Amino acid sequence: MDILMIIILVIIVILIIGIILIYNGLVNARNKVKNGWAQIEVQLNRRADLIPNLVETVKGYASHEKEVFEKVTAARSGLLHAQGVEEVAEANNMLTDTLRTLFAVSENYPDLKANENFINLQNQLKDTEDKIAYARQFYNDTVLMYNNKCETFPSNIFANIFNFKEADFFKGAPGSEQVPKVEF
Repeated sequence: MDILMIIILVIIVILIIGIILIYNGLVNARNKVKNGWAQIEVQLNRRADLIPNLVETVKGYASHEKEVFEKVTAARSGLLHAQGVEEVAEANNMLTDTLRTLFAVSENYPDLKANENFINLQNQLKDTEDKIAYARQFYNDTVLMYNNKCETFPSNIFANIFNFKEADFFKGAPGSEQVPKVEF
């Protein structure tokens, strides 16, 4: 009888330790996803902070391009007020498109393109875009690991019991998967 009790206790202890390890693994993975998202938000906010300076610099040279400035300002505001992964991704894509328009306008002003402040802001924005791309990749990698834990056996059982929900991936703009056509 004593050996049977010891075996049962050992099995119970192993099960409890297993449950604790699975639960802690799920919490750890979910927190990595939250951290990855926070890193994206930091970089998106950094970009949003650069945009007013960039717009003001371009305004000095291209004051009659009012519609472009309004679109950039509206897109920036949309990004700052977006909630959730999908809404932020959509707002981010809109802002990227309006920034392309702003840089296209700057091509018409050689003095602006040579302006040191404009060049500096453009370089900072490029650097920030690179950091956003890296943060998105990191976020999507952590979402993949977390979602795998939520879906694979036996952690999926505990994910359901403890209400761990799958996270959304940060997706690119529609059409971004297509190769651009280049003509000379």
